[in-house]
Amino acid sequence: MQRDYRTGNEKVGEVLDILERNYPDATTELKHRSPFQLLIATILSAQTTDRQVNKVTPELFRKFPGPADIAEAPVEEIENMIRTCGCYRSKAKNIKEACGILMERYNGKVPSTVEELMELPGVGRKTANVVASNAFGVAAIAVDTHVFRVSNRIGLVKASDVHKTEEQLMDNIPGEKWSRAHHWLIHHGRRVCKARKPLCHKCPLTHLCDYYQKLVKSSGD
Repeated sequence: MQRDYRTGNEKVGEVLDILERNYPDATTELKHRSPFQLLIATILSAQTTDRQVNKVTPELFRKFPGPADIAEAPVEEIENMIRTCGCYRSKAKNIKEACGILMERYNGKVPSTVEELMELPGVGRKTANVVASNAFGVAAIAVDTHVFRVSNRIGLVKASDVHKTEEQLMDNIPGEKWSRAHHWLIHHGRRVCKARKPLCHKCPLTHLCDYYQKLVKSSGD
């Protein structure tokens, strides 16, 4: 069995190179055509899958094409359209209020900074990073469950929560790769490094992965 002889920046660099080769076209899987659509889709994606969000948003955006339309809509109507996305009542309330703020403060435009985005209802740091990065090209790492799990398993970070994970990833990964690394880690988590049963036999990172090396040691190999 291969062992991990790499540490620090050398290991991080090799992990990123391998992920990039395996997921060269990785990007957000939320379908959108504008920063506004991405903002709404990302708010909806909390505690549900991108696939489910993508089933809901085409009709939602057809009926409510802009923030003014959602801001003026009855919250019950929004609820009915996003009911399958989970926590739909709170999401409908947040989306309506966020769109009202977009109209009042930003002339209907989505702000481009993480700090401004986080002032919108329903927008935490992860959502703000996703929108800033994908819609405006801001260098950011959005830590969702996949990024948290994969980066800790591999050993890119040793963090107990998403905030510390984000900080350590930003320290360990060059800034120009933050946004792309976020997508590489998500794709690897969805396709290979799954939560309950990681497909280690398909993984190109086993020789670098702390989790896999522990499995090898525990098996006595």
